[in-house]
Amino acid sequence: MKKIIIPVSILIFAASCKQKTETTMYKWPDVTPPVAEIKPHIRTIHNDTVTDNYYWMIDYFKKGPDSTKAVDYLKAENAYQDTMMSGTKNFQKVLFDEMKARIKEKDESVPVFKNGYYYYSRTDEGAEYYKYCRKKGSLDAKEEVLLDVDEMAKGHSYYSANGFNISPDNKLLAYGIDMVSRRQYTIHIKNLETGEIYADAIINTTGGSVWAKDNKTLFYTAKNPETLLTEKIKRHALGSKDADVVVYEEKDKSNYIGVDKSKSGDYIFIESRATLSSEFRYLDAGKPNEAFKVFQPRIKDVLYSVTALADKFLIVTNQDAINFKLMECPLDKTESSNWKEVLPHRKDVLLEGVEEYKDFIVITERKNGLNQFRVRNLASGAEHYVDFKEAAYAIYVGANPDYNSKVLRYGYTSLTTPSSTFDYNMETKASKLMKQQEVLGRYKADDYVTERIYATATDGTKVPISLVYKKGFDKNGKAPLLLYGYGSYGYTNDVYFSSARLSLLDRGFVFAMAGIRGGQEMGRQWYLDGKLMKKKNTFTDFIDCGKYLVDQKYTSKEHLYAEGGSAGGLLMGAVANMAPDLWHGIIAEVPFVDVVNTMLDESIPLTTNEFDEWGNPKNEDAYKYMKSYSPYENVEKKAYPNMLVVTGLHDSQVQYFEPSKWVAKLRANKTDNNVLMLHTNMDYGHGGASGRFDYLKEEALNYAFLFALEGIDK
Repeated sequence: MKKIIIPVSILIFAASCKQKTETTMYKWPDVTPPVAEIKPHIRTIHNDTVTDNYYWMIDYFKKGPDSTKAVDYLKAENAYQDTMMSGTKNFQKVLFDEMKARIKEKDESVPVFKNGYYYYSRTDEGAEYYKYCRKKGSLDAKEEVLLDVDEMAKGHSYYSANGFNISPDNKLLAYGIDMVSRRQYTIHIKNLETGEIYADAIINTTGGSVWAKDNKTLFYTAKNPETLLTEKIKRHALGSKDADVVVYEEKDKSNYIGVDKSKSGDYIFIESRATLSSEFRYLDAGKPNEAFKVFQPRIKDVLYSVTALADKFLIVTNQDAINFKLMECPLDKTESSNWKEVLPHRKDVLLEGVEEYKDFIVITERKNGLNQFRVRNLASGAEHYVDFKEAAYAIYVGANPDYNSKVLRYGYTSLTTPSSTFDYNMETKASKLMKQQEVLGRYKADDYVTERIYATATDGTKVPISLVYKKGFDKNGKAPLLLYGYGSYGYTNDVYFSSARLSLLDRGFVFAMAGIRGGQEMGRQWYLDGKLMKKKNTFTDFIDCGKYLVDQKYTSKEHLYAEGGSAGGLLMGAVANMAPDLWHGIIAEVPFVDVVNTMLDESIPLTTNEFDEWGNPKNEDAYKYMKSYSPYENVEKKAYPNMLVVTGLHDSQVQYFEPSKWVAKLRANKTDNNVLMLHTNMDYGHGGASGRFDYLKEEALNYAFLFALEGIDK
């Protein structure tokens, strides 16, 4: 249910940006869609009885008697979708080739320096994956290929390598591999001097790990094999035949846990975090067999995070500070009674995090919806802000593993600025562009226009919308517009550049991103006003953004489209029910649409982690409110917009049966002749394809759907 981040990144299409006045509409094939079998299942709770005709579709996940039938239904829907879109096959190939042609195939990341080595990844011409490499001491040194993921992934339809973790003596590499796309990684360990892959294979993990200073002890996060909850932190000794030691077990099933290491390398941290509260434990990295100490016992409705400096700990917390404040405490007195204020709470500024160095700290803040970096010299206390000249942008702290550095590496992007990596000297205040995503072809940022506008929500709240379109756009209501939204978990929907998106913009589309409540665009309260018993604000905000764009003639109902994935797919389902006549088409990707049933079933991965976000339906008030907006529960006999629904059979975040049940119920109830298609990727999960080009085929399908509805065929 978490946020999925789907990458959208090629000959530039030399079409005019003027809107089309005449179109040749795509002719949808006259083919009968699948009809799912009805097998009533009764749910009774809080004296409320509900009949679920498609509950049997869960059986592939539950290994029930209708397992094969569930998969057969998905295959039938795929065949129907394939037939319906058959007339766009050549166009999809054109779109794929066009988007792929904008990507520089032979490329290399900006090297990151750590402990005497420069680390980077590089990609080769035509390869779907990459090679993870390093050079000792100098970029002119001989290259060591640590992992050839291109070679490792051969023969696999899905292959994900993550959690790269080098031992302090630079001799060992721990890494995680997932070949199913359910985010269950096996950790392997490679000797970088001999090339040997050790027999140590640690199954069912998050993929990440932390080395102790002894170069032989590894801490990692173990998952429950059924619910996929992160429930234990374990300690592994290289070469040991003994079972790994559980150093921490989380008893509260609403919490996520993880293990990390301070940048200085001196401390290992265990974090337990729910939506509303957190707790840290810490350990001297040089004493891996000792017990972790509690930093500050968890407090109801209080979040905190810990950063280690040489002589103190820094704490970011929302205790009596809704937008968070910065505190500090001695290394040996960590309870909250010893915390001292460094930066006070501010009503108009959200404090998001701290990046530590030996001589500096960098504080990430958000004001008026935009991030900013506040740099503080630890010795003098002098502060300054990094200057960003664009009115709308997104920045983020990049890879900065060198504790002794005086340089902040950060990423920068906007709707028209390709992803860029900068090095900022915190002493001289000089920024240096290290690399900008190269867009092959004839892309010019000046050919596109961005805007930041505000829609007024039903309750008077101003909701930000960021837009981008090709120069020459006429605001006359005739342009097609794709509105993207998310609005959950406090995830901020920052603007970003997409080279793939140019294929929309160059064909006359406007692209818009709505900063709706449930995210954290305008501060912590923005999030709190879009969760639990206020969740409907997320949906009405998005609807009000759509109405505003129509009122201001950026588009019209006949040309307005909506897109969202995961919790953003819940958004799509809700707005389809609440305002079906506002949208000409909707793309719902891996949509979390069966909210009540999923939140009632604690055997489904991640359910218990989500109670603080959506509520626990075993509580009657939460159940009634959740049921009042859950898309699956609220499908009615009425007309719905054209819809493309996308899911993955192996999705561990939003299980395949949620969108498949939803589509089946929509088919049985909708009174219109609009298109409804379900596409299930039988090889992938929540994040889609693992290769760097394969995902473009999925993007080409989405775009072809929109273009078919607009009568655009080239």
